[in-house]
Amino acid sequence: MNVKIHQFDAVIVGGGGSGLMAALYASREVKTAVLSKLHPTRSHTGAAQGGISAALGNLEEDNWEWHAFDTVKGSDYLADQDAVEVLCREAVDVVVELEHMGLPFDRTPDGKISQRRFGGHTRDHGAQPVRRACHAADRTGHMILHTLYQQCIKNNVTFFDEFQVMDLIIADDKVAGVVAVELRTGELHVFHCKAALFATGGWGRVWQITSNAHAYTGDGDAVLFRRGIPLQDMEFFQFHPTGIYRMGILITEGVRGEGGVLINGKGERFMAQYAPTIKDLASRDVVARAIYLEIAKGNGVNGKPYVYLDVRPETVNQYLAAAGEARRVDRAYIESRLPDILEFCRVYLGIDPVEAPMPVQPTAHYGMGGIPTTTRAEVVIDENNTVMPGLYAAGECACVSVHGANRLGTNSLLDLVVFGRRGGQAMAEYCKPADFTPLPPDPAQEVITQLECFRTANGARRVIDIRAEMQDVMMAHVGVFREAAGIQKAIEAIHRLQDWQCNQLRIDDQGKIFNYDVLDAWEMGCLLELAEVTAVSALARQESRGAHSREDFPKRDDVNWLKHTLAYCRPDGSIELRYKPVTLTKYEPKERVY
Repeated sequence: MNVKIHQFDAVIVGGGGSGLMAALYASREVKTAVLSKLHPTRSHTGAAQGGISAALGNLEEDNWEWHAFDTVKGSDYLADQDAVEVLCREAVDVVVELEHMGLPFDRTPDGKISQRRFGGHTRDHGAQPVRRACHAADRTGHMILHTLYQQCIKNNVTFFDEFQVMDLIIADDKVAGVVAVELRTGELHVFHCKAALFATGGWGRVWQITSNAHAYTGDGDAVLFRRGIPLQDMEFFQFHPTGIYRMGILITEGVRGEGGVLINGKGERFMAQYAPTIKDLASRDVVARAIYLEIAKGNGVNGKPYVYLDVRPETVNQYLAAAGEARRVDRAYIESRLPDILEFCRVYLGIDPVEAPMPVQPTAHYGMGGIPTTTRAEVVIDENNTVMPGLYAAGECACVSVHGANRLGTNSLLDLVVFGRRGGQAMAEYCKPADFTPLPPDPAQEVITQLECFRTANGARRVIDIRAEMQDVMMAHVGVFREAAGIQKAIEAIHRLQDWQCNQLRIDDQGKIFNYDVLDAWEMGCLLELAEVTAVSALARQESRGAHSREDFPKRDDVNWLKHTLAYCRPDGSIELRYKPVTLTKYEPKERVY
């Protein structure tokens, strides 16, 4: 197979928010390329709806230390607090920078960036909800993505769109490049570089009900895992409480930030039982569990596994009045603040949320774990935080760990731009004095062999069937609630599916041009590996913390489990678990009360 060679100082794998922010900063000083399996403006950052958090204090008093406390508390005290301080301290500067780039935030009457409430964000260390989420209607991620893409075009970043990265090249224990297949032609390309940053997003397609796009298959994490890089805290995967029933399409937390409330099948506003102080604006793990528990009690709507999210003006005004707030909302206000959400429900459900409540259920949404990094986005390879020269990661695929066991809403977009920026700066600093590491002989040979194996597979089982069984078993046994016997069943099922993919897979398209049959098979391998790592890590952690709820170990155990999981791929393909301590600075672990 003909292999084309390219050379850039810095290569960014992934064209979402963190990748574009890193590319923008790296390109100011070194020759930079972005490789994306999609056109960058179709990246999943564009699906983020409700806002980006920063303690601007535009509508009420706020400061970054309150934001840091909320983030640590929301993480169930598993976040590294030095990293959280970086995230929250730099939030104000980076949001103002995005504004200066041209991002069209909503405005207050006096022209400042508008802010809304969001789950888990409070003032005075948990006293009451605070308006901290900066927003552009319910299209905030979309606006960030387009703003950064335009800036990268302006700064002459080179883009390779629809290039699927399939391998990392390591030589002399340093990064030497990446291998990618061009989807349009099926040709392989080697990108020789001094430094590579992975910004490939999450792996929510492991589960059946998910808010994640079809292309969100954890590619970067799987590629690095196969190359000996550990994955951190993979047992912690967040289920967003409000996905559209059966579809999983996200209904932003911004609905509750604007006054929407959760209602069970008895017509009761039930969150006061689970979070007496901030009710519907508790952290996502708390709200998702509350919905599951209400359904388990028989309080789902019409006996089905969903509850209602109600943002009708009369309902919102009733609760605003009961809370002693002077403001009132009307149809025009809801239409202006949540236009996409209203459209989703009208199109997919035939429901107008201004006139009828929305049926919602928890949906697999966000991975708190991933590729372990420093606060400069440098990838670390062991429990001693040893840095691999030239390798970086940022965004959802990475674990810096600012989210710990549970991420607060709006902190994901903030994570993208803060650590994407830091990663781009660190790459440029590294690349300027560095030399290119020579490529090994035949750097693309493993990928060539792998692709040919998939292309000629002639078994009895198709990718769609393997994927459906994986998603069913993960949803049943490694979802919001877990217990040992179920997790073990999931692991056994994953091993069986991995064997099917190796020995019984069938591929119908033997061509090379836009061969999504082969690409789906490769992505399926990534998902199965990440599902296995998630389940093995979850089985080992014998406690409940954040998004990891063990029915057989219902209490948090700080004595034995206040530590990060590191999962390694052994040469025989099995998984080895190691651990490293959580970094504590100001906040000692306490019971979480909302």
